[in-house]
Amino acid sequence: MKKNDDRNRELEKEEISENEEPLEEEKNEDETDFDEKMKELEEKNEKLQDSLLRKIAEFENYKRRTENDQMNLLKYSAESFILKMLPVYDDLGRSVTHIDKSNQDSLRKGLQLVYDKFTKILEEQGVTKLEVEGKEFDVDYHEALMQQPSDEVPDNTIITEVEPGYIYKDKVIRHAKVIVSQEIESNSDTEKENEEE
Repeated sequence: MKKNDDRNRELEKEEISENEEPLEEEKNEDETDFDEKMKELEEKNEKLQDSLLRKIAEFENYKRRTENDQMNLLKYSAESFILKMLPVYDDLGRSVTHIDKSNQDSLRKGLQLVYDKFTKILEEQGVTKLEVEGKEFDVDYHEALMQQPSDEVPDNTIITEVEPGYIYKDKVIRHAKVIVSQEIESNSDTEKENEEE
């Protein structure tokens, strides 16, 4: 009997060891599948988080741009009206300077008062006239109508203002139309050019 018991135990052990191997293999396969799925889900999660962060940043940028556009719209709301009024303002200024001072002094004084009030209103709205004569030409503020040879001022200096320019708050709304100096070529420069030809 003892032999039989020993034999039965051996058989049981063999059965258990045979059964354990497939169980371990199944367990390893399940763990591998689980790990792969877990890794896949973590990658998807990272992608979704990245996408979410990008969308949040895009929305914040959109919001900032929209607020900036609205502020600019409010800031420059009177620009079109001011642009329409500038020619009238310029004409009024020219009238004041061209009135014969001796014959029509009262008319000149009246126009000067109107012009001064108009100037004050424009300044209160943030409009300032560009001061250009004698300054160096700058494309951001000036529009050159022509160049005039001059040895009295440095090259590229504004000689004459044809039409005034204006800044509204911090934006140029009309460039000053100007005549710019051009360096006079000396005879020796002209002779050199002729010799080269």
